Amino acid sequence: MWKNYSESYLKHNRRTCISIMMAVFGAMMFLSLICTMAFNLWKYEIERIELEEGGWQGRIISELSENDIKKIQQFKNVERAELNEDLSDEKTVIDIYFKNLRTIYSDMPGIARYLGVEEEEIQYHVQLLSCYFITDPQDKEPPLLLPFCAVVLFFICLSLILIIRNSFEISMRARIRQFGILSGIGATPGQIRTCLLQEAAALSILPILLGTAAGIGSSYAVIKAVNHFAENVAGRHPAVFQYHPVILTVSLFLAAVTVLLSAWIPAVKLSRMTPMEAVRNEEGLHLNKRKRRTVLSGIFGIKGELAGNAMKAQNRAYRISNVSLVLSFLSFALMLCFFTLSDISTRYTYFERYQDTWDVMAEIKNTELADFDRTQEIRNLPGIRDSILYQKAEMRISLPREWQSPQMLALGGLEALTENEVEKDKQGNDTVISPVIIMDDESFLKYCREIGASPGLDGTIILNRIWDSKNSNFRDRKYIPFVKENKTAAAAAEEIKMREIPILAYTQDEPKLREEYADYALVQFMPLSLWERMGAHTGETTTYIRILGRQGIDLEGCSLIGDGIEKILDTSYDYEIENRIRERISNEEMLQGVKMIIGGFCILIAVIGIANIFSVTLGFVQQRKREFAQYLSIGMTPKDIRSVFCMEAFVTAGRPILITIPLTAAAVTFMLAASHLNPEVFLREAPIIPVAAFAAVIIFFVGLAYFIGGRRVLNCDLSEILKDDTLN
Repeated sequence: MWKNYSESYLKHNRRTCISIMMAVFGAMMFLSLICTMAFNLWKYEIERIELEEGGWQGRIISELSENDIKKIQQFKNVERAELNEDLSDEKTVIDIYFKNLRTIYSDMPGIARYLGVEEEEIQYHVQLLSCYFITDPQDKEPPLLLPFCAVVLFFICLSLILIIRNSFEISMRARIRQFGILSGIGATPGQIRTCLLQEAAALSILPILLGTAAGIGSSYAVIKAVNHFAENVAGRHPAVFQYHPVILTVSLFLAAVTVLLSAWIPAVKLSRMTPMEAVRNEEGLHLNKRKRRTVLSGIFGIKGELAGNAMKAQNRAYRISNVSLVLSFLSFALMLCFFTLSDISTRYTYFERYQDTWDVMAEIKNTELADFDRTQEIRNLPGIRDSILYQKAEMRISLPREWQSPQMLALGGLEALTENEVEKDKQGNDTVISPVIIMDDESFLKYCREIGASPGLDGTIILNRIWDSKNSNFRDRKYIPFVKENKTAAAAAEEIKMREIPILAYTQDEPKLREEYADYALVQFMPLSLWERMGAHTGETTTYIRILGRQGIDLEGCSLIGDGIEKILDTSYDYEIENRIRERISNEEMLQGVKMIIGGFCILIAVIGIANIFSVTLGFVQQRKREFAQYLSIGMTPKDIRSVFCMEAFVTAGRPILITIPLTAAAVTFMLAASHLNPEVFLREAPIIPVAAFAAVIIFFVGLAYFIGGRRVLNCDLSEILKDDTLN
């Protein structure tokens, strides 16, 4: 059977065989490339988080002992528990690592109860856990970036699998009539099935292996290129190429299953048909009576009727092509829209927000603000317009109901805004977090004058505002007063013996610092001299220097200020210096790298769609030569047939676009709602031109495929086709 039929078929149909092999090679190369790149990006993100924030998964901050660490390690799912000496100061910080991360949100509360600590004293490494698709069950707005990328990756991989499926589908469907003849002369379904599987293996094994190797090599080259372009990006660690056997196993398994099913399905279909039915099987047009006219027939008459019937008769075959085109176009559009939203969000929430707040930031580690003695030297540096030295601390303040503002009480009080996540003290009063910004005395007095308060160093200034989460969102926050402004003193936390702190002023304006405060916190600004008199401790030994350069300062000016600070601090301090303009340039360079990667994926998606267009559209046009010969025999002209081709091309290209547009609009609406971004802002920067260009590419290549196929059909001897029953 193999020598008499399969070997002869492969030898006399080299064009078809080469087409299948190229489709399998291309699909496997892109599948391997995408899976490998996705794995490397995922591993890189995990490495970045662990380098910047540590690899801990759960954390307990409380008054604990070494014996408690041993107790934690006795839990079945705990891999290890370690004392974090860098953070442990007044309280013990224990980092916990788990064997099975899936149960961390149920295990951590159990550990806390066993140790007798409050749930408020446990922390989760949310960003790291989200990389493993683990989110807090109580979180109403979990991170969506990784799930979104996973969905896009699934769509792309499915499109690639369909390329392989399509290539075999076209070849097998064209040969059902031949299989019927073989069945009629005595070939059994088992023999034909074995024959088809042998052909599929012969055509697929080498392209699958070569394509997989080419994809791995391409991903290695992409990572090297990304490292080259991003080598000057500050704070970035180089990406290291990694590969996992699971990727190889999954990609080879998917390819093998696809090839197997592609060869198996026609044989199963044939086994259900009699030899006569198989011989009579034709892929041409079958005119059926219709109860209602189609849109094409209503507009274009009989030619539209023929095109509509042809599309319906080939509906099952074109279904795979439609799905592939929809997936390609949808993945392209969603990817562009998502990263456009991400870019807008980053720009609005960071760079534009802080562009007039700081130019140079210095963090001096292991140094109390009171012990820093080089303040004046830094302020005397040329090019500095304003500078503030500060340190951060945190209190917990008891807030009686009579202290809360009428506006907040009208909304239901602090409990309503925080959705009942408020601690209570022994008297039943609300306990709120109160971040304290300890400023150098000179900066504090200047801040007093800026807000219109009487300058003084014997009290604190309250940032009297709280986010009205009932009537606004985090993107466009509206604030209301937190407390009544008729109070003159506030009780501090227990660690400073509930001492009353005089309140100099209430304000809605914060000083220009690069700080983000908790949503429902009562922020205080305090002079250093008062903090020292209170005898309190910050719990943090980092001093921050915020510097605002001269008006219109450029990168060179910021660099000169940074160099001056480095000379002053020399080797006496452990410090880090950030340059806002350099950071913005680095971010833009990173974005360019990301856009380059995204652009590569978009080109890849375009290639996937185009490959499907040619493999399906061109294949089925060639397959329908007998149908077009029948049209000519009843008096249609080549021009009429070209018109039918144009209508089919229009429907083939237009249907995926019409399906994708509402799906993309729905997805963008969901993303806008989740990010609380004004739709008008997105519409001003929406990637309309790239999406429209991609749609134009689809239309062009569908038309090109029909043009090439139609010309081949019309240039051959159609009268001979009606008599052609050969097997080759």
